[in-house]
Amino acid sequence: MPNIITHIDQLDPNGTYTYADYLMWQFQERLELIKGHIFKMAAPTANHQRISTRIVRELAAYLRHKRCEVFAAPFDVRLIDFQKSTTDCEIRTVVQPDICIVCDRNKLDRRGCLGAPDLIIEILSHSTAKKDLKDKYALYEENQVKEYWIVDYNTTQVFDLDKAGKYQLRKIYSPDDEVPVGIFSDCIINLTDIFEDLDDY
Repeated sequence: MPNIITHIDQLDPNGTYTYADYLMWQFQERLELIKGHIFKMAAPTANHQRISTRIVRELAAYLRHKRCEVFAAPFDVRLIDFQKSTTDCEIRTVVQPDICIVCDRNKLDRRGCLGAPDLIIEILSHSTAKKDLKDKYALYEENQVKEYWIVDYNTTQVFDLDKAGKYQLRKIYSPDDEVPVGIFSDCIINLTDIFEDLDDY
């Protein structure tokens, strides 16, 4: 059985871990686990949280009385990669997307989501840009997340999964555009409402 870890310095930054290990980490710092490797998560900025809250508010209003649900970080998503193994000792990837939508409620349990959400939105920051643009892009594509948004203060990139299981860039949207939510037929997010009145920091 994995040992309880009470301080982040007890972890080997070059080591590999599983979800069973992750469950034994009892410290305040937030980490993600991608293919067994740990990634530190910086505290979000005020603007990051404003953007997240506004997007979630719009999505939650649309999803009221519908089967799909929207979740905001911190919310654990366990991805099972190609192994299709679902035991705690075999799962090697646990991420906390800024926002995700899950339509298959069989994937939800008291720990979060087991399997790929239908849509994931990551809001870029300086500390997470490389991970969101490269590592998580590849991870979400591999796990067949149907739609992936990368939100920055100046652009919103939207990727849709094609029939071959690869992401295709739908469009790069500007802050005054309207963005259709591809997994639904009648949901649109007005970015003007999302980005208005943000502080200049």
